[in-house]
Amino acid sequence: MAWTTRSTRTTYENRWISVREDEVTGPAGDGIYGVVEMRHPAVFVVAVDEQDRVCFVEVDRYTTGRSLEAPAGGTDGEEPLVAAKRELLEETGLVAASWEAIGRMNALNGIAVAPEHVFLARGLAEAEDAASSQREEGIERVVWIPFAEAVRQVAEGRIDDGETVAALAYAGISLGRFV
Repeated sequence: MAWTTRSTRTTYENRWISVREDEVTGPAGDGIYGVVEMRHPAVFVVAVDEQDRVCFVEVDRYTTGRSLEAPAGGTDGEEPLVAAKRELLEETGLVAASWEAIGRMNALNGIAVAPEHVFLARGLAEAEDAASSQREEGIERVVWIPFAEAVRQVAEGRIDDGETVAALAYAGISLGRFV
């Protein structure tokens, strides 16, 4: 059975998201469905250096507390690759010589419209005169973890941000680690 939307109304919006409430008919009959919609797609960067270490940022999230995450952010209307380069620079002070689009995913697709693009960045270097926005984004520090250790930390629940876990999976597939 296909879903039918009978009516929709916006209940909240800001510059990043809108929340709407839809009256629907679905598999269980009539009901109300709440949907969060991102204004712009997000980007996630798995930055891997020549020593096979992955760059993470330690972030203090209002909703979940401390978290190790891949550098990420909104596209703000930019092309995803442009946004990925900007986010890596802002959050880590790094630039990359090589960029590869390695996946596309949707966050919380049961309740949200939140498309995300994943990039693998290699050939990393410190940027000259990098203007960092780490403090305003709640980034405590930049952390380097060997790829295999990062996967272990996922298995142990120490890296538990869903999008970071998925981005690492895309990187592992792209790098031939999970085949």
